[in-house]
Amino acid sequence: MIIKKNSDVSEEFLNKEGMNNVIKKILIGPEEGSENIILRHFRVLPGGNSPYHTHKHEHVVNVEKGKGKIVDGKGQETLISEGQSLFIKGNEKHQFKNPFQNPFEFLCIILNPDKNG
Repeated sequence: MIIKKNSDVSEEFLNKEGMNNVIKKILIGPEEGSENIILRHFRVLPGGNSPYHTHKHEHVVNVEKGKGKIVDGKGQETLISEGQSLFIKGNEKHQFKNPFQNPFEFLCIILNPDKNG
C-alpha cells in the first residue's frame, strides 16, 4: 500500500499548445506501482485553460476547489464547481477554462494510456 501527502508531490507547469496557466500533479501512477489507473490533480489558474482537444481515453473528473467552465464538443460552456463530478467519454472533445478570479482545481482519473491504448 502506498500513502502519500498530496502536498509532497511535485508540480509540473504545463506549457503546451492551446494550454495556458495549468499546473499538474500525478498523485498516483506508475511510479507508485499503479499499472492501470492514474490519479492526477490539475490547478487551472485565473485566465487559464486546457487545450480544446480529444483523446482515446475516457476520464472521470471531480471538482475539488473553486469553479470553472467545461466546454463540450459543440462549443457549449457549462459552469462547474466544487462538489460536482464529470464523466468525459473517449474521443469526446472538451476543454477546461477558468475565467474567474480564483484557482480552479480538480482531480482527474484515467486509465494508463500506455497500457490501455
